[in-house]
Amino acid sequence: MGLLFTLSVSATIILLMIPGDSCVDIIGGNKVIPHSRPYMALIKGKEYCGGALIKENWVLTAAHCQIDRGTVILGAHSSTKKEREQQIFKIARSVHYQCYNEQTKENDIMLLQLQKRAKITKYVKTIQLPNTDTDPKPGTKCQVAGWGITANRERKPSDTLRAVNITIIDRRTCNDRKHYNYNPIITMNMVCAGDENGGKDSCNGDSGGPLICDGELRGITSFGKANKCGAVYGPGVYTRLTKAHLLWIKQTIGGED
Repeated sequence: MGLLFTLSVSATIILLMIPGDSCVDIIGGNKVIPHSRPYMALIKGKEYCGGALIKENWVLTAAHCQIDRGTVILGAHSSTKKEREQQIFKIARSVHYQCYNEQTKENDIMLLQLQKRAKITKYVKTIQLPNTDTDPKPGTKCQVAGWGITANRERKPSDTLRAVNITIIDRRTCNDRKHYNYNPIITMNMVCAGDENGGKDSCNGDSGGPLICDGELRGITSFGKANKCGAVYGPGVYTRLTKAHLLWIKQTIGGED
């Protein structure tokens, strides 16, 4: 009896120590207070993506998002239900950053021009672009939000907007053999963020959403390891908003109505 009890306890401890597929929510996050992030955009095309409203008729998102004939929903909390706070728009045009590379994931940025201007309300507001291109230091606390899947085996996106707190990881660590092993290379135009114990991450459907660090917009959700959201060795990778990116954004949206 004593041996069986010892084996049972040991097995329980081992199971508790295994990281990975026990991930829940955005991955490891929580449902946000409804409409507490009024800059968030839900993009529905061939797939779900997130985005950030940076001007009344412009949304910042990821270049790899497939948004053919898609719609942009502002003021959403639910991804499936109609809400009185929502404003729905067709996309007038999409503008990829000229140096986007689909293979290397470099410069994964896109701008969407809405057919009409959003009405700024309590539930729909723009987010300010950063004044500098500060590179978030390892250990910086950040947050990402989205309507993506809540576990690796899930297929349906979350019905409600969720957010998770993550931490910036050093590029050298992210590129080492225990992580991405330079495949692809995590460049100075990217930042890695996750949790040292795993289980906290963005996932499929969260692409394009804003990375907020110390209260400022610093990046865009880009990619991770396929079907390994929340894995210690595959933290999320985010496009860093560099000086060149910010200049391109301002030039693109500056004179547009």
